[in-house]
Amino acid sequence: MQDRQEQISQVVVTAGQMRDIEKRIFAAGMPVVALMEKVAGLIARRIPEIVSNTPLLKGSCVGILVGPGHNGGDALVVARELHFRGYEVWIYSPFSKLKELTSQHLQYAQSLGIPIYQTIEQLPDSDLLIDGLFGFGLERNLTDPIASAINQLNELSVPIYSIDLPSGLHTDTGEVLGTAIRATHTFCLGLWKLAFFQDQALEYVGKTELIDFDIPLADVEAVFKDAPKIKLITRAKALTTLPLPRPAVTHKYKEGHLLLICGSRRYAGGAILTGLGARASGIGMLSIAVPESLKSLLVSHLPEALIIGCPETESGAIAHLQLPENTNLSSFNAIACGPGLTRDATPIVQEATDSDRLLLLDADGLNILAQMGAIATLKKRQAVTVLTPHTGEFQRLFPDVPDAKHDKMKAVQEAATQSGAVVLLKGARTAIANPQRGIWIVPESTPALARGGSGDVLTGLLGGLLAQAATKRISVEDIVATAAWWHSQAGILAAQERSELGVDAFTLTQYLLKTLT
Repeated sequence: MQDRQEQISQVVVTAGQMRDIEKRIFAAGMPVVALMEKVAGLIARRIPEIVSNTPLLKGSCVGILVGPGHNGGDALVVARELHFRGYEVWIYSPFSKLKELTSQHLQYAQSLGIPIYQTIEQLPDSDLLIDGLFGFGLERNLTDPIASAINQLNELSVPIYSIDLPSGLHTDTGEVLGTAIRATHTFCLGLWKLAFFQDQALEYVGKTELIDFDIPLADVEAVFKDAPKIKLITRAKALTTLPLPRPAVTHKYKEGHLLLICGSRRYAGGAILTGLGARASGIGMLSIAVPESLKSLLVSHLPEALIIGCPETESGAIAHLQLPENTNLSSFNAIACGPGLTRDATPIVQEATDSDRLLLLDADGLNILAQMGAIATLKKRQAVTVLTPHTGEFQRLFPDVPDAKHDKMKAVQEAATQSGAVVLLKGARTAIANPQRGIWIVPESTPALARGGSGDVLTGLLGGLLAQAATKRISVEDIVATAAWWHSQAGILAAQERSELGVDAFTLTQYLLKTLT
């Protein structure tokens, strides 16, 4: 039972995939009316639980917004059930043509004496609105009079609970189709829809919750058979991906050796934060290459690491790597390169990309890669490359890929396919794609991480996990997703204890290990 719930909680679908899954369910004999009753019954039970700590008590007023399709039918069943529980309910149904089942539910609601209104001006006050105007699959822009009605509803100081998706959002891209309901809470039905994890939809979906109505896993797998799999990285998955437990008999080099190449005289802090992130990963052996002038500073912050002082340019960047005797880049399990380098370190990034080691590039490592020609350079590499850009860096790396702000999932998948790299695209919802057309999504984060240096911490943490994974044959994309999840959870925990204003990058490093306990 728990295994099925965990698997269902990870699945993310497009509108087309959800339609295909529903077709299989109905073809197997599930009556549409039975599914509607089940889904709406689950929502009707959840609403009183969720608002139990608010003024909404028995006898309070609930407004139900009803659309022409089965989403409207779901809302009408919720209206009926809340009516039977003693709530004062009214219905807003502005459409003249309804699907047959939705029309039948509307007639029954009317027979129960529930007031029905056709225009926005008629609506009485309410303590809560339930949005069932449009469900998944909407593709056309909303126009008046419904667009104006939605705008007026959004202006009310009333919580709005949307069924499946806030009305007016595109199911896949999260794009606002003219206008959209700004939900306080959204009940996503059956499986997570892609829109919930597109940055542009986040201000509309509010708090989100999956309503599991027992879709058979066999139907999900059948539809996903030939399509890219999009999954959420959950706590359970992340914890099972970590390189734990360690064997009783081991040593530091069996637990991974990471080389960080980072820092400059101007950006010394980037090297420190990256090193602290790597330390938290549990890496067995950590080497950090920095300009010679930073060596003593790094030693004071990371005494357990091997600090490699390198010749530097006049501007204070690393001029070239000067590794210890009998050591070369092949001595390491993984290399992470970029934070604080400055673009004067172009030869260093070239040397790293020419290596045969698993390579993580971030920050100036990405900017230099873009100047070198990202796709052509990466296709020459024999080892795995991991890229961790934010949106601006992504556009410089992949100028021919569609705008990542419009459809993050499509963009990150195209970038991974073109480059052959594992691409982690940062944002309010981070997405990770591999060249084999699989996508991981980090389902939650915090704006507290919008601070300078938080990306450096991720680079170190991820680099350390990648070096350990290389010794244990753990999937690279799974480790990348796990590191991103760990980083975001540390930010969330820190923000809960210190507020969103109190999570600087150094503080973030102190919460990484707390997240796992």
